[in-house]
Amino acid sequence: MVGNLRNCVLPDRILQDLTLPRRAGTIYSLSRRVEVGRDVGGDGRDPGGIPVTLTIEPGVVVFGTGGLDYLVVNRGSKLQAAGTREAPIIFTSRSNVEGLADDSSQGQWGGVIVLGRAPVSDCLRNVPGGSDNCEQAYEGLPDLLYGGGRADDDSGTLQYVQIRYAGFEIAPDQEINGLTLAGVGSGTTLDHIQVHNSSDDGIEWFGGRANARYLVLTGNDDDSLDTDQGYQGFLQFVIAVQRAGGSSGDSIVEADSSGNEDSLPRQWTRLANFTFLARSTRAGSAFLIRGGADYTAVNGVIVAPRSCINIASTNGTTLRPANAVLEDQGPPVFRSVALACGEGNFPRDSEISQSVWGQIFDFPASNNRPNFISTLSGLFVNGTNESAVPAFDAASLGDFMVSTNYIGAVRDGSDIWYRGWTCDSGTADFGSGSSCRTVPK
Repeated sequence: MVGNLRNCVLPDRILQDLTLPRRAGTIYSLSRRVEVGRDVGGDGRDPGGIPVTLTIEPGVVVFGTGGLDYLVVNRGSKLQAAGTREAPIIFTSRSNVEGLADDSSQGQWGGVIVLGRAPVSDCLRNVPGGSDNCEQAYEGLPDLLYGGGRADDDSGTLQYVQIRYAGFEIAPDQEINGLTLAGVGSGTTLDHIQVHNSSDDGIEWFGGRANARYLVLTGNDDDSLDTDQGYQGFLQFVIAVQRAGGSSGDSIVEADSSGNEDSLPRQWTRLANFTFLARSTRAGSAFLIRGGADYTAVNGVIVAPRSCINIASTNGTTLRPANAVLEDQGPPVFRSVALACGEGNFPRDSEISQSVWGQIFDFPASNNRPNFISTLSGLFVNGTNESAVPAFDAASLGDFMVSTNYIGAVRDGSDIWYRGWTCDSGTADFGSGSSCRTVPK
């Protein structure tokens, strides 16, 4: 029992299909590392592999007691966690279940790790990046492998899901994030996901092709969105809000192509309709692109106490040229993005020349708004100034994207896609996390 709730403890290895039903007065817990299935390998042919599906019904609560409690979905297996607006699925900590978590709570359990067979760069062996045999080990957990040659790999569904108070440091600079998507393919469904108060990143993509929309990332202590190891995908409708106080949180976005700029596949990310409120004075820039990553961001609002965007260039004057190869889409592109940052749009010591910044932003034709005055209300709802910025046609970036006639993640006060399923759905004050302190009984 946990309080007055019946606690069902999950086994450390799930080797047959399992459903966690929603029952009044029942809760589920992780017993150290819980693995779904056995790894089938990058090509799906490992003779020891056992593909399994873990299904979690809407409204179910799963908790971990400590940092070594975390959920792993191995290559070839699936997590079917499809909640609803009225009954989201909640992954959280025992402290939260007991009513002891508060606004400062973080790192109280591990997190959710999904491992897939989609392409990654930085292979463990000397094989071509993105091939069936190109795989990588999860940082600090060398027996957990991800990557392969199936871009459309399907690891299941995460829909109307909250992940609270997660994040755990396994070793220095090696952490479990709130949600880790490692080599996860485009066949996976990811939408309406909130990660709240992770002690590391909110969501980190290690390669793969997994697209996502309707993300709410609040109070996370490192980056809100971290993409690397050749990730290629589309992200739309993203709210990211750091905790108030200015001492917590790193960048909102950190994007790296790889440790080697010539590694393939190269990262390219397409981000649309985002509102980023960076409150940390600890971090440098709200939006950080490194390693020559190819990145396109449209229809966004960035508000930060320091600089808005930093792009680390290898030579300070030019960026990688665009060509017809998908793995190399060329310099970053920002269109219809409003920047309201206390220390200017770009860092004073930027390695990028003014002419290259002009290429990236195409002032003024691109509808970007430098020296913008934010009129956001309720932290992230568009006001008069945001509504006046003409939008870019996000659908032109790819089939996953939809067109909007506004910038930012939330059009106006009537646009309430984030309400009813997030743990702050009643107040929209994601900075305080007040309603994240309780869980449904």
